[in-house]
Formats: sequence, C-alpha cells, structure tokens
Amino acid sequence: MSALFSPIKLGSLSLKNRIIIAPMCQYSAEDGKATDWHLIHLGGLALSGAGLLILEATAVEAIGRISPGDLGLWSDETEAALAKVLTSIRKHSAMPIAIQLGHAGRKASSQAPWHGGQLIALEDGGWQMVAPSAVPHAQAERAPLALDGAGLQRVKQAFVDAAVRAHRLGIDAIEIHAAHGYLLHQFLSPISNQRADQYGGSVENRLRFPLEVFDAVRAAVPKDSMAVGLRLSATDWVESGLDISQSKLFVQQLQERGCDFIHVSSGGVSPDQKIPLGPGYQVHLAEEIKQHCSIPVIAVGLITDAYQAEEIITTGKADAIAIARGILYDPHWPWHAAAQLGATVEAPKQYWRSQPRDQKNLFGDTRIGQR
Repeated sequence: MSALFSPIKLGSLSLKNRIIIAPMCQYSAEDGKATDWHLIHLGGLALSGAGLLILEATAVEAIGRISPGDLGLWSDETEAALAKVLTSIRKHSAMPIAIQLGHAGRKASSQAPWHGGQLIALEDGGWQMVAPSAVPHAQAERAPLALDGAGLQRVKQAFVDAAVRAHRLGIDAIEIHAAHGYLLHQFLSPISNQRADQYGGSVENRLRFPLEVFDAVRAAVPKDSMAVGLRLSATDWVESGLDISQSKLFVQQLQERGCDFIHVSSGGVSPDQKIPLGPGYQVHLAEEIKQHCSIPVIAVGLITDAYQAEEIITTGKADAIAIARGILYDPHWPWHAAAQLGATVEAPKQYWRSQPRDQKNLFGDTRIGQR
C-alpha cells in the first residue's frame, strides 16, 4: 500500500490520503467576497482526489488583506458569498475543506502580483497597515502603525469572529496563518518585532500574541468537530531572524495548547532572505519540527513528484505533503500520483471513463456501461 495514499487524522478530521492542497491566494475577491472565479477554481480542485483542500489566506478584517482582491471573512456579506461557493462545491465533492485565516499586517495594502505586488499609496486607494512595530517591510515603504492594546484585542477578536463564521459555514478545519511575513509571523520574528512590552524582546514574549490568538480560536470552535492547526515559517532565512530552534519552542507550546497539526513553510518576513531553492527545499524544516512534536506535520515546498512525496512519508520526514503551484499546473496531480504508486483515488463518476486501460482500478471498483 502507498503511504501517501494511506489515511490520516488531523485532530477530529479524518483524511483519506496525505495529499493536501495548500492555500493559494487568487486576488480575485470583490471587497472580500468570493466570486465566480472561486467557484470555478475551488470546484476544480475539489475534484482532484486530494485528501484536503485549504482555502486561500482569508483576511479576518478588511485592513488585514494583502491586496484589495483578497478573500475575507469579516462580515455577513463575506460569509454569505463564501457560503454560496461552498454550497455549490459540496453538491459534487465530499472532499474536506479547511480555511486559512490570516492578517497581512505590514504587508497589507499591496498590488496583486500581476500588477507588480508593490505597496499601494494611500492616494491610490491603499490603506494604513498595522504591525507589532512601526517598522516597514522594505526600507522605502511607508511604516505601519504599531498595534496598541486596543488594536491587539481587536485583531484577536477578528480571528475569533472569523473562526466562528467558518464553523457556521461547515468548514472542517482552520489553519491559522503565522507564516510568510504576515502579522502573526511579524510578532514571532525579531526582524519585525521591536516592541519593548510583554509582546516583544525575548522569544517567549514574541510567541505570546500568536499563542493568544491560537488559544482564542481554539476556544471559539468545538474541538470534537473542527480541527485547528497553524502554518509557520520555521526560519526567516536571515541570520538575525526567527530560526528553527525558536520555531521548535513555538510548536511545543502549540501542542500543549491542543494544536491539531503544523504546516511548515519558511521565509517572507524580510527582503534580505536568502533561500536555497530546490526540490523539497523546506522538507528538512518539517523533519526537524516533527522530531520535536507528536502532532501531524505537513511538509511543503517544491514537492512535485509522486515518488518524492511517497519518500517523504515513508521515511517519516513528515506526515503529509502539501502542493500548491504544482496542482495549478496539473489539476489531477493526485490521480497521476495514484497511478504511479499503484493506489486508488476518488474521482467524480462523470470522469470514470477517463482512467487509462492499464489502470482499471485507479478510481476503485467502477463499472462503466456504454451504449
């Protein structure tokens, strides 16, 4: 039996295989509301045969959007728009769905990537960003406002409110976004967090606010029916930044608080990062994290080949793998991986006739008649 296609549990959530579709920003929402693009995009991914689909980074408040086109879940209107998309998808797919809740912090108010991705000036429709400290992401950019006590409480409550909305939508799991240089990662990293209060300075203090957000979200939704995990950047790839040893401490504390899974990424908080890109370049970070916790660990980062993914699972480097750009390029990646590894995968009955003649059991015991 293929290890990649074996079942796994993330807290209360059971997955049929260990292929996870990672969150991928689409920059195609309207005032935070999901659109027909999301129905087409997510609907296709929900037919891919993966074990779990995680919705893109979803802002918990309007100023927490990376771009004006970011998906949001901060109002009745954004909730209703997402409900419409999810209702349509669920008519045709039983794939579990998670949502990544996040806040862009000082990396908010940016253009979509195809427009350059640069900070939008206030006079051009941008907005004032917030962060742990009034330190801009890049030297030439305007500085964010440092969050005061009221601001911290507002952000925390926004995460809670979005989590409650996600549960009301019937979403199966929440992934809290504490990676890629966004707000919670900004608190974790000494590069972006230069506070002198209980939320800055020592590593214990820098962990405090992300842990408070996790605790609040975990308490807001039922543990027996909704998994809550977290995505982190295990290293900043900058000598003075967050490193793997600090991330291990963070994960240990998350585990003690009831975290159901850890999704290990890296980088994003500093333009000075030097990332050694290559196949599976972040897997060793997941492996190190896995050695220091007992909850499921998800590896991501240029995992493109079925045998590569299988090796990651069989050797215990991670418990599951996540793919993003690879599944955009090949929307049936799980089908092709199953064919290579001699496994079976779920597919909609409308597609059963597509399985190759030498892969008659690829979709399980499917008997197709033909007039």
